[in-house]
Amino acid sequence: MSIKVLKTLGEGRRYMKTWPMVRQLSFYFPEYRVVRATQIALPLMPLLAVLAGASQLYLHGWDYLPQAITIVLFFVSLPVQGLLWLGWRARHPLPLSLLDWGNQLSTKLSQMGVHCRPLGAKACYFDMALILKAAFERLDTSYWEEL
Repeated sequence: MSIKVLKTLGEGRRYMKTWPMVRQLSFYFPEYRVVRATQIALPLMPLLAVLAGASQLYLHGWDYLPQAITIVLFFVSLPVQGLLWLGWRARHPLPLSLLDWGNQLSTKLSQMGVHCRPLGAKACYFDMALILKAAFERLDTSYWEEL
């Protein structure tokens, strides 16, 4: 594996821990669903991989070892795919509409006294996640119900 892939996996894990897990955001961002699925898959898929591979060998014998290995690799790759997508998404630049909304949100937080820097021209989804996390910790629920 190259260093770039490992870096992307690490960024995906960091982005997964930073993203606010609030149901209201699931209507606007796919991150809620991807983070939830990846969180479930990380501890569960290795167990399912072992069970699926062992059942193939138990039912069909050692002649099906290549198929059992393929099934094991498929199950193990599912949480890795989630982390890779999250790492890619964390570095992805924000569209202009989200950039404007993020700047409005950071302005509102700054007015409340929360240290929050505005999003720059090269802002990415990770920067947006930091602002959203701070906003969900500080703003009242009436703001989010208006969305």
